[in-house]
Amino acid sequence: MADPKGFLRHPRREWPRRPVGERVKDWDEAYVPGAPLPLIEEQADRCMDCGVPFCHQACPLGNLIPEWNDLVSRADWRAAAERLHATNNFPEFTGRLCPAPCEAGCVLAIDQPAVTIKNVEAAIADRVWADGLAPPVPPERLTGKSVGIVGSGPAGLAAAQQLTRAGHTVVVYERDDRAGGLLRYGIPAFKMAKHHLERRLAQLRAEGTRFRTSTEVGRDIGAAALRSRHDAVVLAVGATAWRELPVPGRELVGVTQAMEYLPQANRVCEGDLGVSPLSAAGRHVVIVGGGDTGADCLGTAVREGAASVTQVDIRALPPTERDETADPWPTYPTVHRVSPAHEEAEALGFGQNPDADARLFAASTLRFSGDAAGRVQAVHLGTVDTRRRPVPGAERVLRADLVLLALGFRGPQVTVGSAVSELGVTVAPDGTVARDGGYATNVPGVYVAGDAGRGQSLVVWAIAEGRAAAAAVDRHLMGSTSLPSPVTAYDGPLRP
Repeated sequence: MADPKGFLRHPRREWPRRPVGERVKDWDEAYVPGAPLPLIEEQADRCMDCGVPFCHQACPLGNLIPEWNDLVSRADWRAAAERLHATNNFPEFTGRLCPAPCEAGCVLAIDQPAVTIKNVEAAIADRVWADGLAPPVPPERLTGKSVGIVGSGPAGLAAAQQLTRAGHTVVVYERDDRAGGLLRYGIPAFKMAKHHLERRLAQLRAEGTRFRTSTEVGRDIGAAALRSRHDAVVLAVGATAWRELPVPGRELVGVTQAMEYLPQANRVCEGDLGVSPLSAAGRHVVIVGGGDTGADCLGTAVREGAASVTQVDIRALPPTERDETADPWPTYPTVHRVSPAHEEAEALGFGQNPDADARLFAASTLRFSGDAAGRVQAVHLGTVDTRRRPVPGAERVLRADLVLLALGFRGPQVTVGSAVSELGVTVAPDGTVARDGGYATNVPGVYVAGDAGRGQSLVVWAIAEGRAAAAAVDRHLMGSTSLPSPVTAYDGPLRP
């Protein structure tokens, strides 16, 4: 540790956000460009280099956080980049999208604000590209083995890079017209600019990874042909089977899934569309679901010029501080968090209630009502207690001509003709692809990584599983492996 008293000298200072009135007028990232670099060395000094770094355990990648904090505090960016990339293929993704369970496990967080680990990570990643510290790493020799990876989200890309660097010939199949999975069309540009993704894809291509976009397994290439072309297959199709809301009025025009809405806005940003066919411009929007996808819809609707936006959450309003009984350190606590999108909507008064609050907690959706033409006009809500039981007589109505369902995802698509169905892998009762501790499915040579096998999870878990599944595939093909395997398929986050 460069400064043994750093955590006493310096308060926690986070990456500053651009002014609300400025950032809602564009699709650029919400944070001030380059702002972490002047303050990040001081923030890295706050790391205590504790004897038992629980941040390692809280992070599924096992990031060497105290090591690269120390290197950043000494301004040794090259060495910091090497230590960070030793465990994480895509730190610019996690530094922007991960909710930072590592910070919840920071020892300093026992009685002080945690080290800004996520900001330090993002700063290192950005410095890597600015200083040209991320050159392609092609393999020294080829093994003669071929691997097909289905899906190009973070799990698929991590597996592809690891296996390519190990010398295998890797082909990534992506059903969309561009690679990236949810990083491309699910995550709004104001949350992560797409040039971060493009740079990594260019790096993967330069290393030898091949991409086949607009290619859906089961439609454009059959499962038998896929398996005959490759010595192993990795299913990394994500969890795209969304949860439904079976209440009266669900069939009304204007009630749609969040993942039907967000990709259209992303395509506008990509230049594919002039205006989204589901644009929120001038409309009263209600988002059902209190998670990250709902927040992404919120920020998108604000930028599209919605008349009002309200996010409905069935959960009670969380506390502002960790509940040591329910969520003891170092577990990830349930606390009230305000994302940039929430800050925008509330600062600009986009909510429909008298306080102009854009978030409603402890609210259950009872039904939708519409006009004679079958278009949605209102959302009928009931209030629930802490056990989600209805409170009699506590109902309200929100005006709505666009309703977005952001209720999470069950697992991968398993319909007839899907990759999961065509490959004949077993599907578990919870909707995920069944696998053993080494990511192998019931079909020989077919492995599964990421949300398709774990269920809906975090980007950091997807990358960790992609790396671990790559090690399993390499061992299957070569008899042994030197690739790292940070997690097993049965590992989970720290729990009380």
